[in-house]
Amino acid sequence: MKQNTFLKSFEYAINGLRTAFSERNFRLHIISTFLVIALGLFLNITKIEWVLILLCIGMVVSMELINTAIEEIVDFVSPGRHEKAGKIKDLAAAAVLIVSIVAFIIAIIIFIPYLPI
Repeated sequence: MKQNTFLKSFEYAINGLRTAFSERNFRLHIISTFLVIALGLFLNITKIEWVLILLCIGMVVSMELINTAIEEIVDFVSPGRHEKAGKIKDLAAAAVLIVSIVAFIIAIIIFIPYLPI
């Protein structure tokens, strides 16, 4: 019985990822992920740099998933336009923006020394 519940949780998570792929911003983050991984492989970055890049990817993608979940909740409980609902969505989007900016800065710090500029 417990094993079925455990396996079911993976099914729910995969369903969540399928749902997320219907979101344009999530797809953009996934495309960015593949580009960053390709660049890291091409430039042969160090193990510690890989750890930092993977942490950034995980943070950005996870935050986008949380943002999408928050948007879904807000739309469910407040289907009409409401000032508070808009603020909640804006705050969640701002969290994604902050994490994305930090990840971008970390990527610049890691990749720039490898580039012949």
